[in-house]
Amino acid sequence: MRVERQVLFWLAAVIVFVVAVLLLKGVLLPFAAGLVIAYALNPIAERLVALGLPRLVASALIIALLVVVLGLAVFFLVPLLLDQLQQFAVSAPVEFERARVLLENWARERLGSHFGPFKAGLDRATADLASNWSALAGYIAQSVWSQGRALLGFLSLLLVTPLVVFYLLVDWHPMLAKLDGWLPRDHAPTIRRIAGEIDEAISAFIRGQGLVCLILGVLYAVGLTWAGLRYGLLIGVATGILSFVPFVGWALGLITASSVAVVQFWPETTPLIKVLAVFAVGQALDASLLGPKIVGPKIGLHPVWLIFALFVFSYLFGLVGVLVAVPVAAAIAVLVRFALEVYLRSSIYKGREPLPGKVGGVEEQPLP
Repeated sequence: MRVERQVLFWLAAVIVFVVAVLLLKGVLLPFAAGLVIAYALNPIAERLVALGLPRLVASALIIALLVVVLGLAVFFLVPLLLDQLQQFAVSAPVEFERARVLLENWARERLGSHFGPFKAGLDRATADLASNWSALAGYIAQSVWSQGRALLGFLSLLLVTPLVVFYLLVDWHPMLAKLDGWLPRDHAPTIRRIAGEIDEAISAFIRGQGLVCLILGVLYAVGLTWAGLRYGLLIGVATGILSFVPFVGWALGLITASSVAVVQFWPETTPLIKVLAVFAVGQALDASLLGPKIVGPKIGLHPVWLIFALFVFSYLFGLVGVLVAVPVAAAIAVLVRFALEVYLRSSIYKGREPLPGKVGGVEEQPLP
């Protein structure tokens, strides 16, 4: 097959695949989630098999532990998070007013003659926030209500996901062998090399950064609760989840927790110092131990590229897109590096080799 036909074939295959995902995204959630979870848990299955357990038994044991952990989280952690979220929604106007008073008092002492314009702007911003808060709360409630059926469908699909994970874990190696047998023979070594690099990037990020997020989420939730911060559990868990994007989660969590601490405890500064200490410990632990030891020195995923991928895939494919955004982003990054490598070896980059008797493409003239 000529190169042009190969390009057209694979381009058509990609287009058909994307269109199929767009059309079927409403039913793909348990399968996408199952694939991601099975990929993340496959090393555990491999270790259990190495210990002498049959693959079927190892997969069943992993699924049982997964169901127990998720069940405990649903029954114990989720109600606490929802309770703090409800408290925040109810008390947010009061917290905003308290923050306004603190900011106004601070500005009165320091701005002098410029305080008048500042206060006028602050009053306008406060009035706009107060007028829009009820509308925002109503919009959120309406959105939650309109998505109620989708949420119910998601919860019902959770019953399917463990089955998908189980069968994928059991048949992991036969599936890979089958896919390897379908590779074009002329390009199989190159495809295997690229697939290995993609697997390395995805595993470093999904498994490594996922474990880092779990550790940091527990650290921040426990630390902020210890500091006496309102909504400490909620902010800590959210910071751990957002830590999937390096530095972004830490920065957002620090700003949010510090702001809540100032509004809640001012003029007392000890709780604020505790909050800052919690985030300092978390960042130091992430930078010096968790990142280098668990994730690895370099995974090839820039935070901006990761944020862009999350936005694009969530917009195009919804929750399914969120689940596959990181793996696809890692795969695209590896493919781009491979394409750049090919380009730098090509004549397009290097230019044509000069013909014999020519220097720099210009024919040599004999010396007189």
